[in-house]
Amino acid sequence: MKAIVVHEFGAPDVMKLETVPDPAPGAGQVLVHLSAAGVNPVETYIRAGMHAIKPQLPYVPGSDGAGIVEAVGAGVTRFKAGDRVYVAAPGAGTYAERVVCAASQAHPLPANATFGQGAALGVPYATAYRALFQRAHARPGETVLVHGATGGVGIATVELAYAHGLFVIGTGGTEKGLDAARAHGAHVVVNHRADGYADEIMKATAGRGVDVIVEMLANVNLDRDLTLLARNGRVAVVGNRGRIEINPRDAMSRDAAILGVLLFNTSDADLVEIHAALVRGLEDESLKPIVGRELPLADAMRAHEAVMEPGALGKIVLTV
Repeated sequence: MKAIVVHEFGAPDVMKLETVPDPAPGAGQVLVHLSAAGVNPVETYIRAGMHAIKPQLPYVPGSDGAGIVEAVGAGVTRFKAGDRVYVAAPGAGTYAERVVCAASQAHPLPANATFGQGAALGVPYATAYRALFQRAHARPGETVLVHGATGGVGIATVELAYAHGLFVIGTGGTEKGLDAARAHGAHVVVNHRADGYADEIMKATAGRGVDVIVEMLANVNLDRDLTLLARNGRVAVVGNRGRIEINPRDAMSRDAAILGVLLFNTSDADLVEIHAALVRGLEDESLKPIVGRELPLADAMRAHEAVMEPGALGKIVLTV
């Protein structure tokens, strides 16, 4: 089969399209013939050797994908050949024509969702759910600020928050992105490149502040985020690219909490909760992942460049 293989850590051009042996499922595993693979920013850090988790070389990148079950291993009763599934399997290697994963890492893909949308689920939607509900414990009736609402995790957070009865404020840097955030459930949208955007957020809360912030770029925004919180507010940090200086008094005066979010730390029990909610959301169409761009598998290098560019809308997907 064809797969993207990394033999050394480095720039995007270390990813090579190669022919590798077809995998076979073992006990408790499924073999999925992929139609699409999701591309996530974390995969660029891993490829560059800058992430805390460094796979053994050589490796095939990718955790997210969607396709058709081709075969199942001994003891697997949840799936059969021909089933539509999405895969959420950290380190499984979805930049390939086929992937093997534990049966628990494959999930039913409803007929109303495309394979591209299935490939857009794993990391972004699981991260959004974990940030909102398992870390920040967001509740219906609260106000959430999605700071960076136009990317894969941002759109996911907007949809999940809206579906659970939160008042949603979303920020973005382009009119196209803000339109998308509004269309997917944001009650208020704000251009975070405009002067005075923080004043618009406070105005939308009648000066009270927001209960939860899901933050995609903490190294730029965290210090200001603390001033936008209501009493007992929480900031869930999903993305960060460097250091920042903050004033702890802004957290102290509000009894606020800064919460780190890393999907790799999620327990098996929490993953069951997450994916049960995501499958139901796909079924009732409260979740409609945006595939912002599709590229062929051979263009994985370009996909890794594009996923780090500002202003990305939705998820970048490799077609297999």
